[in-house]
Amino acid sequence: MRSILQLIAFSLTLSACVPLAMFASPDRNYRTSLGVQVASSKVNTICISPALRLAIWEFEGKFRKKIVMTSGFRTPWYNASVGGAAKSLHMTCSAADFFIPGVPKSELIAFAKTIRGIGGLGCYYGRNYIHIDMRERPRGYSGPVTWQC
Repeated sequence: MRSILQLIAFSLTLSACVPLAMFASPDRNYRTSLGVQVASSKVNTICISPALRLAIWEFEGKFRKKIVMTSGFRTPWYNASVGGAAKSLHMTCSAADFFIPGVPKSELIAFAKTIRGIGGLGCYYGRNYIHIDMRERPRGYSGPVTWQC
């Protein structure tokens, strides 16, 4: 019974997000990699977890624009070379750094805090992008774990 309810909830979430995300307009200034706009050729979109993909679609549906990913999947070696955390969720296909051209970072942050599946939200001073990840939220957290937001 629980599986059926989860399947129904997933289907409803997907049906609510996909149509809006499909109408998101791409920005011609960025190249596309496996359906995701990327800021540079170094951004790896080879694997994006289903939960992360749903979160991305929610942003694209809300703002009617495609995200531009600045960091996706990282190998352990690449992660170390860019100063990533030792247990970075970028290495498990469960994290992304991105921005949406023309959308203030403050609006992205506010919207990220409303998405149930997002477990981590990072913001970096002087940068136009945010970090989201799909970690488990600690017990008692109703929103994502945040830093520098």
